[in-house]
Formats: sequence, C-alpha cells, structure tokens
Amino acid sequence: MAATTEELLALHERVRACTACPLHATRIQAVPGYGPVTARIMAVGEGPGETEDREGKPFVGAAGQLLTRLLESVGLDRRDIYITNIIKCRPPGNRDPEQEEVEACSHFLDEQVTMLDPDVILVLGRHALLRLLPGAGGISRLHGQRLRRGDRAYVPLYHPAAALYNASLMDTLTADMQRVRGYLADAEAARARRAQGVGVVGASTTAQPDPSDQLALF
Repeated sequence: MAATTEELLALHERVRACTACPLHATRIQAVPGYGPVTARIMAVGEGPGETEDREGKPFVGAAGQLLTRLLESVGLDRRDIYITNIIKCRPPGNRDPEQEEVEACSHFLDEQVTMLDPDVILVLGRHALLRLLPGAGGISRLHGQRLRRGDRAYVPLYHPAAALYNASLMDTLTADMQRVRGYLADAEAARARRAQGVGVVGASTTAQPDPSDQLALF
C-alpha cells in the first residue's frame, strides 16, 4: 500500500527530533526532505549546507538553484520531485560526512525510498553514490548512466555544487540531465506495463548499467 502524506510528515518529524549522531549538537535544524509522497522521481544529495540548515529545506542554496534550473531545462517541475540527502544535518563547515554520521541516518533514507517507491533516483555526487550503490563504480565513470536495481533506475550525476566550483562540469551535467528526461519516459512506460500485468523480464537485483547505455561507459 502506498504511503500517505501523513506518514511521510511523521517521518520528517522523527528526523527533526533525531539525536543519533554528534551532528545534532551543531545543527540549527535537521533537513528531512521536501516534495510530494506521490513523486515518481527522487533526488538524493550529500547533506545540508548553511542555507539548508537555516531554512530546514534541502537544496535551497546556490546548488539548489542550479538544480532547479537543470530540472526545468528538461521540462521537470521541482515541486513534483522529492529531494533529500544521505545525511539530514549539516556537517560543520560543510565538511564531508563521516561514516558514523551516514550510518546513523541510513534508516531514514531507506524509509524514504520505501515510502515513495520512486521510478528513478537521481544520485547527486560521490557520497550519495557510495551510499546508494556501493561498489558500482566512481561518479566520473558512471555519471549520466542509467543503472537498474529491480524495477528502479538510478542515475548518478555530478553534484550541482561541484559544477559551481568547477565550470568545466557544467556542460557535462547539462547533457546528463537531458538523458534523464528519456529515462523518465522509459520508467513511466514500464510502470504502465506493470500496472497492466505485463512483467519485466530479467530484472536484476544488483545495480547494472542498462545495456542500451553501455557504449557510453567507454
């Protein structure tokens, strides 16, 4: 049974009250996630930054503004997407999250994925890639590729913040987002087939590049 908005909001409240790792002592507020429980696409980044820590919403700083523009460039409305991070509290000085912090937040992200059951997850940056698809490979090799796990597609992308600091990544990120639009169309068609009782042959439980994308890996 699909999760309700009330169930998702209850999870958000548990995130806000969490004291499972030391980050709770330095945060202004936790940042659970934002978007409708009906979202078919989910974006997962690394962790909140200064602006997110202050406002309590993910991706509302400069990187978030870039993400919004990228989504709009392929006809996607940010309000229809659920956005979150692998950790829900800002690390001091925006440093990389530590393993114990990622582990403390892991069950929250797992619950979010289960509740939304999205068709496509945009994996923003190397930390999100390590958390969601451990062992799949590096972001520099997999960016823009569609990796399948069961009925779900994962698309690793450079984190928008990386493109802000390294302008050479902007064209790559823009091109990768253009591919996402096609992946979403494929996912919507596959969901419609499943709803009609048409199975997907050969669905894998491990993350594998989609055969149709394989040439782009080399």
